[in-house]
Amino acid sequence: MDFKSKYPPFELQKSRFDQGTFYGRLRHFLDVIDPSTLFTSESKLNECKQLLDDYKNNKTPPGTTDEQLWRAQKVKQAIIHPDTGEKIFVPFRMSGYVPFGSPIVVGLLLPNPSIKGVILWQWLNQSHNACVNYSNRNATKPTPTSRFMAGYVGAVTSAVSIAVALNQFIRKADKFSPATKSLITRFVPFPAVAAANVCNVLLMRNNELAEGIDVVDSSQNVVGTSKVAAKRALRETAITRMFLPAPVLMLPPLVMSLVERTRFMKSNPKYHLAVNAVVCTAVFGCALPVAIALFPQYSKISVADLEPEFQTKTSESILSYNKGL
Repeated sequence: MDFKSKYPPFELQKSRFDQGTFYGRLRHFLDVIDPSTLFTSESKLNECKQLLDDYKNNKTPPGTTDEQLWRAQKVKQAIIHPDTGEKIFVPFRMSGYVPFGSPIVVGLLLPNPSIKGVILWQWLNQSHNACVNYSNRNATKPTPTSRFMAGYVGAVTSAVSIAVALNQFIRKADKFSPATKSLITRFVPFPAVAAANVCNVLLMRNNELAEGIDVVDSSQNVVGTSKVAAKRALRETAITRMFLPAPVLMLPPLVMSLVERTRFMKSNPKYHLAVNAVVCTAVFGCALPVAIALFPQYSKISVADLEPEFQTKTSESILSYNKGL
């Protein structure tokens, strides 16, 4: 890959990777969760902001390269909220999601958890997710705090209830051996987290069903607001949120079940927690961007499927909408 293709001509507020392909989305999200931006100094951040302001005002310093502009935008977007203009608290930045979320994933996947442990780690996971979602929310339109609280309470309640119920059911099952019970228990976090994610989406975004969402043409111009598109977006987002945690919460138990059979682990059980932490962190860091990249953020919809008034608003037959993540 030559330099020119690696860093295409800079576009403000755009991604340098093709969002129409899985590979492009994967590279984009690898940039988004890159933890190196967590160590950006205040002077470096101000330098990046100034460079982007200069570009916006057509005052870019001579000799500035596309690479410098793309890197400056990456740093700013990782730290500064695009709507409020304020710095996002470090643990709740998307670039901090893996390093700060990994200990919680390790806790969720601990073998043979107690009921108190199940409740604790599910609560911590949903609390962390709620803080990340709120810190990176779309702030162009004011959203009542009560709506965020409803989503948080609903997510915690559903996650804890399902996790506790499944753990209790498995423990009381007489047909399973202790080893089988231990293995099955490790997969309990996935259905609990998946259900909580869906609950959170439905509670947080149900107002879109009444208000509709923006639908855009091929030039990204807003054609109108559609309740039909909102219904589809909510359904698609719920399905996306249901499957997103699958690789993160299901691969580590599979890997650990193989690792535990090795001679090293049988001879050194004291290293189990450390190895489990490494496996969870590695899978989390690798699987998260892959899972997110599987689903395009924009979905297409035929004008014929929208409200009748859209027939006269545009000459295009296919429009798009942002379904969110």
